Amino acid sequence: MSDTARGPTVCIVLHDAAPSTHKACVRVLTAVRQVVGEAPVTILAVPRYHGEEPTPEFEAWLGERARRGDELALHGCTHLDEGKPKGTVDSVRRSHYTRGEGEFWSLSRREALAKIDVGIAWFAKNRWPLSGFVAPAWLLGDNARDALLKRPFEYTATLRQLIHLPSQVAIPSQSVVYSTSSGWRRQMSLAWNAGVDLLERRNPVLRIELHPRDADFAPVRRSWQRILARALHKRRPTTVAEFMRNSRASESSTVL
Repeated sequence: MSDTARGPTVCIVLHDAAPSTHKACVRVLTAVRQVVGEAPVTILAVPRYHGEEPTPEFEAWLGERARRGDELALHGCTHLDEGKPKGTVDSVRRSHYTRGEGEFWSLSRREALAKIDVGIAWFAKNRWPLSGFVAPAWLLGDNARDALLKRPFEYTATLRQLIHLPSQVAIPSQSVVYSTSSGWRRQMSLAWNAGVDLLERRNPVLRIELHPRDADFAPVRRSWQRILARALHKRRPTTVAEFMRNSRASESSTVL
C-alpha cells in the first residue's frame, strides 16, 4: 500500500503543551476545530516545562485528548537550553533564533538519555502511548540523536524532515510554523508561510506546526486557518505517528 493510495496527508501539530500553556493550547485547538471539526492532532507535551511540575488537571486533559484520538508525543524535558553557545553562529541559533529553548542541541548522550527517560517515565505513569520524540525548537544535536536510538521511539522530527527511527530514513517536509514574539516576526511569518504553502503543495505530507499563542493574533490565526482549510480539500488529517507508520509500511511493501 503506497502513500499515494492513501492520499495526501496534513498533520496538525501543537507544540509546548504544559500546565502554564494549557489555556492557550485550548484556544489553538478551538481555532483548529473551527476549520476541520473533530480531527486527530499531535500534541507535543513537555514533562517539566521551564521547570514546572505537571498538574493533575493538565494530565487529565492530555489523557482525555489521547482517548479522543489525538497523539501525545514527547517534547524534550524542560524546553530550556542551559548550555553555553560555541561561537557567534551557535549563539545566534540558540539565544536569538530559538530564544534559549534548544534544550537538546548540545547535551552529551548521557545527559540526553537522562532527560528522555524523565519523559518516558511520565508517559508510562499516565499510561499514554508514546511513539515520537521532537526536540524543542527542533534542535537535535548528534549526541541527542544517538540517545534516541537507545530508546524505542518510532520517529523524530526537525524543521524540514520527519525521520524514521531507528533507521533514520528521512522524509522531506518543511513545516508551516509562525513566530509571534514581536510584530515584525509575525509579519515575516505571514509572508514566509505563504511561500511554504505553495512549495509544499505537491508533498505527500503537509505539517502545520502550531504554538500556544498562534490563536491570539488574528492575522496569524487567519493565515494558518486558510492554509489548513485549503489543505483539507485534498488532504486527509492524521497524526504524525499514523503518517509515519503508513510510510514505513509503504517502504516495506516496496522492498518486498
